[in-house]
Amino acid sequence: MSTSSTRDSNQTTNAAAFERAQRVIPGGVNSPVRAFRAVGGTPRFIRRAEGAHMWDVEGRKYIDYIGSWGPMILGHGHPAVLEAVRRAAGDGFSFGAPTEAEVELAEAIIAQVPSIEQIRLVSSGTEAAMSALRLARGATGRPKFIKFEGCYHGHADALLVKAGSGLATFGFPTSAGVPPEVVQHTIVLEFNNVQQLEEAFDTHGAQLACVMIEPIAGNMNFVRASLPFMTRLRELCTKHGALLVFDEVMTGFRVALGGAQSVYAGLIPGFKPDMSVFGKVIGGGMPLAAFGASRDIMSQLAPLGPVYQAGTLSGNPVATACGLATLREISRPGFYEALGASTRLLVEGLSGAAREAGVPFVGDSEGGMFGFFFADQLPQNYGVVMATDKERFNRFFHAMLDHGVYLAPALYEAGFVSAAHSAQDIAATVDAAREAFRSA
Repeated sequence: MSTSSTRDSNQTTNAAAFERAQRVIPGGVNSPVRAFRAVGGTPRFIRRAEGAHMWDVEGRKYIDYIGSWGPMILGHGHPAVLEAVRRAAGDGFSFGAPTEAEVELAEAIIAQVPSIEQIRLVSSGTEAAMSALRLARGATGRPKFIKFEGCYHGHADALLVKAGSGLATFGFPTSAGVPPEVVQHTIVLEFNNVQQLEEAFDTHGAQLACVMIEPIAGNMNFVRASLPFMTRLRELCTKHGALLVFDEVMTGFRVALGGAQSVYAGLIPGFKPDMSVFGKVIGGGMPLAAFGASRDIMSQLAPLGPVYQAGTLSGNPVATACGLATLREISRPGFYEALGASTRLLVEGLSGAAREAGVPFVGDSEGGMFGFFFADQLPQNYGVVMATDKERFNRFFHAMLDHGVYLAPALYEAGFVSAAHSAQDIAATVDAAREAFRSA
């Protein structure tokens, strides 16, 4: 498979666009991973997208497995979503006042997620996770919380932390501009480590407001929380009165209609988190996110309670229209069965191509989310992920890009399949991988 190219009078090159961007934007990008720093080379500047494909400023066409990092579950430019956005935009971009669409979207989310009774709409995943943490602290009256190394919950100060030097220790900032005292109440543990979890609760249980976790981590590629780990986590939170917060910004409505929590509920009797954070898919590609919990917990939020949270563009009418139209489409019978089958077909095809080439390779998927590693076994935590073959991944990434397949430009990012990916797209991707594995 080779890339196609169509030229027009407005065309530039990716290199020229990147050079221009670096003069006015730090690093030339508005989110760090887009800069290709992890894999090297020049980032592709995208001009347009349709269905499962994107075209860069040079006219090259790519099969898109980023999908705007998850939201484009229907593919780019789905007709029903486009029509909903056009109709909403025609009525007004923003009002700073309540709309019925906000209520409809909240009802649609709650209808699919039994663990939540009320929800607050915001504009980004970072905002939602930050607000959920504040609410957990306000509702419990406790200061400390646990997160896990390799799980990303946005760039709020208290969440930009990596593991300390020993078991169940407090973390330290991973970004300049975050004073150590800001993260003094953040405890960072190893993902899937039951022993560390038990030690942390033994030591800090009475002071823990919550545990925040990505149930299927998508920011150390694709790593599931094991059933024993998740079962014990739920037990400990219940025993010590800490809230279990599921960050489903990435997995929500992506791995299943009810999110990752519905997957675990099907495997662990009676399982549910206390609070959930959503983003990406619920906005259909527009800036929109949310956090929700029981009515009792959510009543602690202003204007009802003492926990303050606000946002000028929260529940933006164009974004809510986009999200609501997306949720309507993905709620149709058989949608996730077909999406999951396509994703499995991709991972199985890549795995088969790797075996043919004698390359160590392992992959996993759930719904429309997948990941792979150049390793013999699926990693269970961040340390193991970072020990996989980074240089081989970088070579593979560029070889795939040269063959018109756009994967995440870093080994620690998950990939996404949309309903627009056809069997031909999957087959073309596997064919590209056969050639790429030879050079990787």
